[in-house]
Amino acid sequence: MFSNIGIPGLIIVLILALVIFGPKKLPELGRAVGQTLKEFKNSTKELMDDEKETVKEIAKSSESSK
Repeated sequence: MFSNIGIPGLIIVLILALVIFGPKKLPELGRAVGQTLKEFKNSTKELMDDEKETVKEIAKSSESSK
C-alpha cells in the first residue's frame, strides 16, 4: 500500500500533517502512535503465546491418551 507513495508523496503527507496539526501537536501524536503500536505488538505477542500454550496442552493430552 505505502510502496506506491514514494518520497514526494511522503513529503506532501508530512507537510499536510504539519499544517493540520501544527508543530506542537506532532510530537504528541508521534508518541501516541508509538505507544499504540507498542501495546498492539505486546497484545499480539501475548495472544500468540497463549495459542502456543494451548496447542502444547492439546498435544500433551493427545499423547497421554495413546
